[in-house]
This record gives sequence, structure tokens and C-alpha cells, in this order.
Amino acid sequence: MTRILIADDHDVVRSGLRSILESRWEIVGEATNGKEAIRKAIELKPDVAVLDYSLPLINGVEATRQIRARVPTVEILIFTMHDSEGLIHDLLEAGARGYLLKSDAKCFLVNAIESLAAHRPFFTAKVSETLLESYLTRPTATETVLTSRERSVVQLIAEGHSNKQIANILSISVKTVETHRAAAMRKLNISSAAALVRYAVRNRIVEA
Repeated sequence: MTRILIADDHDVVRSGLRSILESRWEIVGEATNGKEAIRKAIELKPDVAVLDYSLPLINGVEATRQIRARVPTVEILIFTMHDSEGLIHDLLEAGARGYLLKSDAKCFLVNAIESLAAHRPFFTAKVSETLLESYLTRPTATETVLTSRERSVVQLIAEGHSNKQIANILSISVKTVETHRAAAMRKLNISSAAALVRYAVRNRIVEA
């Protein structure tokens, strides 16, 4: 039987996912933040991990990257409210092979799990259209964007963590945190932590 890990910081969402899935498959665990999701994925080795993008501590992109690096047999389904092209690209690059909007869950969640359990990718028509439109209209010049690690650092700053706490959460040195923080602020032409928080909220790196 397919074994599933659910990670979302909202109790009602986890409960809803469990009620849909547990009649068909085994729910081996739940997580409320990205760090816990990584730990449980390593410990439980589920077949499919359903991750919310906007997880506290470590977001869905970084959680996906770490899970796929440590337990490559786990297939990742990102479950989110957001359908931006940049986010989809980052998640695919991190190793996710399924992307489902929460608004589409009732119609497509079971199909998504079935596809990933068979090691086939899953995207709804809406997400596929977003990717195709982006590919066809992308500029020739390379845009200045944050790396996934810079996004993770920005998220944690916006959540109120200190450099030392961020270093502990991401298992990197304080100096490396400072380097990523400075690089993000330089790329975004931002000079204060408050402006960095506003950027994170505006670009849905954290929820307001």
C-alpha cells in the first residue's frame, strides 16, 4: 500500500487531506513545518510526501530539495494556493514531480497521488498552461532572482528569526546566513530588514 506523509501548518488542511486519502492509502505521518517534514520523511520513508509550499521554518522548496537529496525514492506533491511561474520552476528544480493547487484538490488529489505513486509526474491543465505560457514568453535576458537558499533565508528573516537561529534551522554557519542575506538585499535593492519583510509578504514567501 502507498505510504503518505502530509505536511501543512494548518490543522484543518491536514485533517481534510487525511479524510480524503486514508480510505485508499496509509498515512504514515504528519508535519506542521518544513524542518519536521524533512525529519519525518527521512525517518518514515513514505512513498509520497504532500507538502504545502508555505511551510514555516523551511519552505516547500527547500524541504523538497532536502528530502529528495536524502531519500530520493520519495515523490513530492506540492499542495499550495499559489500558481506563480517562478514558484513552479523553483519546485521542479528542487525535485518535486507534482504540483496541485488547493482549489483543485477535490477534483485531482486522488489522481495526483496515484500518478506519483507510479513515479509519473502530475500537473493540472492550469499549471501546465502557466508553464507553457512562461516558456513561450520568457525574456532573453536573465532576470535577477533569488536562489532557493536566499529565499529560505528571506523567509526565516520575515518570520522573525535571528541570524543564529536561521543558521541552526538550515544547518549552515552564521557567516553563510549573513552572506545570503546580503546577496538577497543587494539583488532586491533593499536596505532594511523591514523592507525585506514587506518583500516576503508581497511575494508570498510568507503569509501576512
